[in-house]
Amino acid sequence: MESLYAVGSLLRHRNRSDLANLLSRALVDFEVFDEGYDVVTGLPIALAKAAIYAPISDYDRLQSLTQQDSEVILQAVQEIWPYREGDAAITGISYRLDPESLQEPPDSLADLLQQLDGLRGMMVAVSTGGPLVNEVNADYKESYLRFSRELQVLGIPNPIPYSDLWDWYGKWSSGDLPTYQSRRDYIRGLVGPLETRLRDWSSSSHTEVFQEPTGWPRVDRTLGEVRTRLESASTEEQFQAVGLLCREALISLAQTVFDPDRHPPIDDVEVSDTDAKRMLESYLAVEVIGKSNAIARKHAKSALDLAVELQHKRTAGFRNAALCVQATASVVNIIAILSGVRDP
Repeated sequence: MESLYAVGSLLRHRNRSDLANLLSRALVDFEVFDEGYDVVTGLPIALAKAAIYAPISDYDRLQSLTQQDSEVILQAVQEIWPYREGDAAITGISYRLDPESLQEPPDSLADLLQQLDGLRGMMVAVSTGGPLVNEVNADYKESYLRFSRELQVLGIPNPIPYSDLWDWYGKWSSGDLPTYQSRRDYIRGLVGPLETRLRDWSSSSHTEVFQEPTGWPRVDRTLGEVRTRLESASTEEQFQAVGLLCREALISLAQTVFDPDRHPPIDDVEVSDTDAKRMLESYLAVEVIGKSNAIARKHAKSALDLAVELQHKRTAGFRNAALCVQATASVVNIIAILSGVRDP
């Protein structure tokens, strides 16, 4: 199952926090249920239904959604997981009750760090001459389940693959980890990256990547949200959400400056009101003409191409997300300068 973090981010951006809040603790699972035929490519495609599992507190409300609200959620899900050749095409959503309602998020990241340290301590202890597995296994399994659920609420996978200390016993006693030190090092490798992420997250250290507002309210608001998401992102899905919001920022920018009467399409293809790349390319073709502007025009197009490409990265991480943010901010600032918004 996967978190609906990115779907919630998109819904909040579209002023549907009510729906985003309903999905904030839900999980989605995709079930292939039929085979279709793509008349465009001539290839068979798999059809899927997104089964959203919600805790009991939200399940009834999701079941009673209006058709319009259900379609809003479906559209957001389809945008986060768009159809690509070889994938399943999502055609519907069903809502199901999560039999084990997720707990509330932890009060602080310090609590998560404390839980992580506790799990690590028990794993080290039983594998280095400490208590026997059957003496602490019940406490370990309970702590593991709680920790996993709280990470799940935040959209973070549990890096420890052993939900039962007997599974951990099978690993260290197999001969792969013959010494106490090798077992300590192995556990450190498992939990170290998450511990570092949580500590960095807790300290709220970040680098500013934006300049002063442009004065275009929707563009500035979206860029502000992009910054917030980048600062707090820690999972692949959350970094993908940053790219999605960068796309929304460019759409808002394009809709602000593009004039269909003044900026005809450069390839005789009708430009839709969400095709940011075509709108901005048409804008640049008219507003940045002549040899004297060749370098500025080339830079603007390169930044636009980079931003668009990074939005669709299937394996998103901090580096891709940060590059996408920088490229998007660069496009916004270039267009702001060219339009006169940045004039002193």
